[in-house]
Amino acid sequence: MNGSHGAAVSAADFGLQGPRGWAFRGIGFTAEPGALIAVEGPSGSGRTCLLLALTGRMRTTEGTASVGRARLPGQLAAVRRISALGPVPGVNDLDPALTVAEHLRERALLERRYEGSLRGLLRPHSERATESRLRIDTALRAAGLDAGALPKGSRTSVRDLERLDALRLSVALALIGRPRLLGVDDTDLKLSDAERDAAWDLLRSVAARGTTVVAVCSEAPEGAVVVSTVAGSTSGTAPSPAERTAPSSPTDSTDPTDDKETADALPEARRA
Repeated sequence: MNGSHGAAVSAADFGLQGPRGWAFRGIGFTAEPGALIAVEGPSGSGRTCLLLALTGRMRTTEGTASVGRARLPGQLAAVRRISALGPVPGVNDLDPALTVAEHLRERALLERRYEGSLRGLLRPHSERATESRLRIDTALRAAGLDAGALPKGSRTSVRDLERLDALRLSVALALIGRPRLLGVDDTDLKLSDAERDAAWDLLRSVAARGTTVVAVCSEAPEGAVVVSTVAGSTSGTAPSPAERTAPSSPTDSTDPTDDKETADALPEARRA
């Protein structure tokens, strides 16, 4: 395990208030580098807002958090530089018309263009192409996506992918940038029990390789650092059965998929 690669993540009285009330409030936890952090709560409890805040895509209004050496809410750009997003509906959706290969090539090109040094950009095309191919292959292996096993191989369109394969592709795209922190939304949404287990195995393996993972879910898996967005629960520990099923407070009702306040904030998250 390469825990030194991942970013330690912690929060104290972390909260975000908008025009319609609190998205989340009172979040506190500590996680070591290479941890699997499960943001647990019902839809509408501010889970995705917290995910976006911890990855530097939303500015909070209360408390503090740290990601590696960067501090929130003041150093959003620094956090964005070391973090990446897997699937987050409304923020970085896969294009259903593009193929798996097209998505991978586009992401590798963007990484090379915006993160490479000038000297790197001036290297021979063959060297740059080889490095991109290596990044893609490494990311695909880490995400457990075998492009050759897809219906049309790497030419398979996103619209033809099973949900678990789409999740693997989104994770692979994020890992091309070699982030220290990976954020994944709706990890267990619309998955069978077997697929859900496979999804968590994937994220555990990413964490075991050293990348800290923050994953939104309705029910956290065993062994994760549990951060609950349910009002009155205790973050950073395994919640009790009552906490797992308790309804959220009316002031905590924000989620990008079903709440207007959070939907209003998504354009800012996309620009970030």
